Amino acid sequence: MAETKPHMNLIFVGHVDSGKSTTVGRLLYETGSFSEQDKAKIQKEIQTLGKVDFEFAYFLDTSGEERKKGVTIDLSHQKFVSDKYEFTIIDAPGHVDFIKNMITGASEADAAVLVVDGKEGVAPQTREHTYLIRVFGIKSLTIAINKMDLLGYDQKKYEAVKEEIMKTVKISYPNGDKFDYIPISSKDGVNLVKKSDKMPWYTGPTLLEALNALPLPERPTNLPLRVPIEDVYTIQGVGTVPVGKVVSGVIKPGDKIMFEPSHVSGEVKSVQMHFQNLAQAGPGDNIGFNVRGIEKEQIKRGDVAGLVSSPPTVVTEFTGQIIVLQHPTAISAGYSPVLHTHTAQVPVKFKKILKKLDPKTGAVLEENPATIKQGDAAIVVFEPLKPLSLEKADSIPQLAGFVVRDMGLTIAAGRCTDLVQKKD
Repeated sequence: MAETKPHMNLIFVGHVDSGKSTTVGRLLYETGSFSEQDKAKIQKEIQTLGKVDFEFAYFLDTSGEERKKGVTIDLSHQKFVSDKYEFTIIDAPGHVDFIKNMITGASEADAAVLVVDGKEGVAPQTREHTYLIRVFGIKSLTIAINKMDLLGYDQKKYEAVKEEIMKTVKISYPNGDKFDYIPISSKDGVNLVKKSDKMPWYTGPTLLEALNALPLPERPTNLPLRVPIEDVYTIQGVGTVPVGKVVSGVIKPGDKIMFEPSHVSGEVKSVQMHFQNLAQAGPGDNIGFNVRGIEKEQIKRGDVAGLVSSPPTVVTEFTGQIIVLQHPTAISAGYSPVLHTHTAQVPVKFKKILKKLDPKTGAVLEENPATIKQGDAAIVVFEPLKPLSLEKADSIPQLAGFVVRDMGLTIAAGRCTDLVQKKD
């Protein structure tokens, strides 16, 4: 069935306990996506756990562990239709322990909502998440300043926290002062869908109005097909069904496709989105597709699907332009952290540090430096220690962004500028 509205993937990010899941759940509820029956069922369940203020978050935090802890662990995808768009909302975990799942969400998204606890202000994950979504190419950012009820809906307190947040946002987005900074109370449903008399001083858009005003993202249908695989299922009576977001190109039944780096091929039997069969899917579509000739065990999360005629690139080494975000000492050649890109995570080695750059201008400060440290920009040759599919920024930019993590920290982030392709 053809879509009547353009589709957009929207990720909600922010520090743990900022109210992301509650914001999403309340938005769905206020717009009729979350029925009274759903709410009554969840309220009955959560009363047994003693978390009666979490009913909207529970609509998205669906696992038993998430509901007991009151923390989002994995990604949650939910369809939401506004006046202008058909959204797939991605509710990403904010806790530092689950940031690898948040990175996958950022690589899938077209736009982002940064939710900040108005009472607490900027937190460590606020800075990290803002930088990560910028690395993965998200240009449209909306800031929701939550828990205004705890600030008494006070304008001066809102203005103070807005200034603090804007300084952080402008580190990653120089145009951050042009974004919407929307005061909300997700718990009370204030300023999500309707204007509120609690804040007569606020003349900007509601959260829903801001989402409707987001620019339509570019859809690179002219580039080769690439679908990073998030998960793989075996469905009785159907067969093997990989799931992921189309980031470039077009996929349709009958296509012969290759999965890399697993290096197996098959034929697409059907393509589905939100349980509806599609004649074809394009960039931005979160799909499941049934593949003939492949068993579930032959492919995995981190693989990328492409047409056999233009298969995904597998690299033996690649060059990346990076910024070192945090590291307790200095980084030298031989350092081996974990690389995250699209849905893949593999150990990687800093093979050679080619140049140290001025992070503001990109000018070369030093050739072949022995070390780089926090705050430095650099050009580095990386060697994946396990098979990896990656693309150059000037060919398929949607699959060029990556982050490097170690010791529970996001060490660096950057984009692939050159690569050495694996030969068959």
